Amino acid sequence: MDSGGFGRIFEAVADDDSAAVVKLVPKAPGASRELLFEPLSGSPNIIPILDLGEWNDSYAIVMPQADKSLRHHLESSGDKLGFDESITVLTDVANGLAVLNSDVVHRDLKPENILLFDGHWCLADFGIARYAEAATAPDTHKYSMTPPYAAPEQWRMERATYATDVYAFGIIAFEIVQGMRPFPGPETADFREQHLTQSPPSVRGCPSWFASLVSGCLSKAQAARPTPTDILERLHPLQELLSPSTEKLQAVNKSIVEKQAAQEAAMYARQSREESRRELFKAAEQVFGGVLEEFKRRVLEAAPATNISTAQGLTLQLGDGALAIDSVQTAPADCLAAYDYAPPFDVIAYSTIAARKPRDRYGYEGRSHSLWYCDAQEEGLYRWYELAFMVNPFIAERYSFDPFALPPTDNVAAEALTPVMTIRQVAWQPIIFDQGDKEQFIERWLVWFADAAGGSLSHPSQMPENSGGKFRPPRRRT
Repeated sequence: MDSGGFGRIFEAVADDDSAAVVKLVPKAPGASRELLFEPLSGSPNIIPILDLGEWNDSYAIVMPQADKSLRHHLESSGDKLGFDESITVLTDVANGLAVLNSDVVHRDLKPENILLFDGHWCLADFGIARYAEAATAPDTHKYSMTPPYAAPEQWRMERATYATDVYAFGIIAFEIVQGMRPFPGPETADFREQHLTQSPPSVRGCPSWFASLVSGCLSKAQAARPTPTDILERLHPLQELLSPSTEKLQAVNKSIVEKQAAQEAAMYARQSREESRRELFKAAEQVFGGVLEEFKRRVLEAAPATNISTAQGLTLQLGDGALAIDSVQTAPADCLAAYDYAPPFDVIAYSTIAARKPRDRYGYEGRSHSLWYCDAQEEGLYRWYELAFMVNPFIAERYSFDPFALPPTDNVAAEALTPVMTIRQVAWQPIIFDQGDKEQFIERWLVWFADAAGGSLSHPSQMPENSGGKFRPPRRRT
């Protein structure tokens, strides 16, 4: 017995005494046995299905026994094939894909599903991925694609087409001639990011026409990939002697295709980043809304005479004191870049909170802090942070609010986060105030609100204040 990506495999003997295998595919909700059949019997370079039945809780698929898989052949060959042998393998695979004529999509093409049978490399397991894709159970659906070979549209949960198989063909072509995959992973999240946003490395040590073909197969856009018939035509003239002009044109074509691939990857990277930022902003708004609700609840319980306005965020007015929290706004990417430093961290959304009272004889009116949804402390981990700024003590400039808030869109804020001595400095290091850490934040601001309402809110005794926070320092641009 052996195991495949989706089911168990047993050796068997066919009615004509030839060697066969039986693959048991577990019955899954939402996927019928008809999905396992494809009209491919007798097609060249396709492993036929001899019979299909049922056994206990599985469907049984009977296929002739192959000599070995391309995966086993690669492993026994040091994970890399010679160029001539690679072209032979790829021609067989392209023949198998061309037979489908875009009517049937494999969805999970990989070396494990390419088998040596009757002296030819043939495609196997048609219908398995489609069956898994149709299943409703998460433990079956996850097998409908293999991360190292999955096309960008599969990661976006879009409909698979023949171009999906062409993309996997490009991965296999790269792998067997280079001895490694173009996108190394290793984790599923890494594969997703690489397939969606990164351009593949150039194929080395091969003719330019071949490198150009592989690059075209790995295009992020489905419509830009060649058809299986196109692939066959471009593989066919392998033995023809190339003229100097042909070689030169192919080299130029390779360079142009690689440049287009890099531009395309950059475009998809921007789109992926923008999509991710939109999702993060929604999460930021949701969490922030819960904090505002907690403020209202606490204030109404303790001081029901407070006037509450939610016109543009939240404003609480009690006597002459006020607590104001602005609505959440979107922060542009890379907004904290300053001088020759890259942004120390990424800000998705921002707001401001302020406690104020009538100005005293020194012109002091209150304090305000910045509220940023960002990954200030650990890259990629986004939380709501509170921070504030101050004027450099050596500068004769004072604000009525001290410390004070700055939006991340203000270049002054970006400069204050660099090691460069500037007019503004960080007065309150970033600290988290959401996801279980909001109690101290709310309590602190309600005390300042009470002081403002009672007329006792005063300037901090020393600046900067010790918030106990921190942030990742910026790095110089390379």
